[in-house]
Amino acid sequence: MRILQPAEWSKPRGFSHGVEFNGPGRWIVLAGQTGGDEKGEYATELGAQVATALKRIVKLLGEAGAAPEHIVRLTWYLTSRSEYEAAGRDIGAAWKETLGRNFPPSTLLYIDGLVDVRAKVEIEVTAFVPAA
Repeated sequence: MRILQPAEWSKPRGFSHGVEFNGPGRWIVLAGQTGGDEKGEYATELGAQVATALKRIVKLLGEAGAAPEHIVRLTWYLTSRSEYEAAGRDIGAAWKETLGRNFPPSTLLYIDGLVDVRAKVEIEVTAFVPAA
């Protein structure tokens, strides 16, 4: 996988503008993962919900024999800009713990709400695992 980064553009923080991959492999597409735990309970803080959603993503990738470094796209749906901005440190720590130094292309959208009213974030994932 090659990160697409034009030399004259400033490097983005926490994501990539694009990636290129060439060759055979497997695609993995995950449904949006919210911050609800295995019992359907939600923490009240956005940072904790992001941590749970990212852990769910890593678990699902593992089911497919993939890992965070195989993620090629993330789409985030968030219900509050102010909560997102306030939770930056907690989100960064959750990212580092689960996804490490992988910064795939990402899109963040602020929306009015999610299906479960307790959910503050939902994250969709596309991954690609190159053939061995």
